Amino acid sequence: MTGLSRLTRVELQLLLREGSVFFTLAIPLFVLVIFGITSDGSDTRLPAAVVALTVALKALYEVPTSLGTYRERGLLRRLSTTPARPATLLIAQLIVQTILLVVAVALLLGVATAALGIAGPRHLPWSLATFLLGASAMFAIGLFLAAVAPSARMATGVGVLLYFPLAFLGGVTVPRELMPSLLARIGDFTPLGAFRQALHDSWSGAAPQPLHLVVMAAYAAVIGIAAIKFFRWE
Repeated sequence: MTGLSRLTRVELQLLLREGSVFFTLAIPLFVLVIFGITSDGSDTRLPAAVVALTVALKALYEVPTSLGTYRERGLLRRLSTTPARPATLLIAQLIVQTILLVVAVALLLGVATAALGIAGPRHLPWSLATFLLGASAMFAIGLFLAAVAPSARMATGVGVLLYFPLAFLGGVTVPRELMPSLLARIGDFTPLGAFRQALHDSWSGAAPQPLHLVVMAAYAAVIGIAAIKFFRWE
């Protein structure tokens, strides 16, 4: 078993003990059920927004909180005495969070289609590609916060502060169509806004706009590299 696989297994065991795993599923599920009961089955905005909400909560709350807690408890300091590299730890965290995210989204989609009659994505290949890009971009931000925050409280606080403006500009809390044109345009250049809009497009059967794909890829690459470069063990 390689160092990455061992570290990934340990990360998964630690995360499953944390209540935040269920918290980041409960909120999107609540939103889905409340709005899905009165929603038209052909509505593509709700499922796209709920998936984006799930990714945002995991990336901006669960990831920074988890690694911040490890740093506070001295787990990262102990890991620093092993051959493990920062990139290995962040990749293991990304793998585990992606697995948990896929499970959460699958459960949400199961409830949406089976219980609420909401149609699934019409363009599945683009929906999957958008999901991977959007999750990578958002997780890169979460990993960067986790890499530099000195404590779990600080990581959680900054993550929450980032969540609200990103969710607003991204059209997760307020439909993009109801925003002033300037704010809607700004949202196109945010990772969550690009993700939600691209997912909405692919859910409706259209190809995402190239701008949104480029925005997500840029955030994932630039901030992901920064997370590795500025990572601190303690």
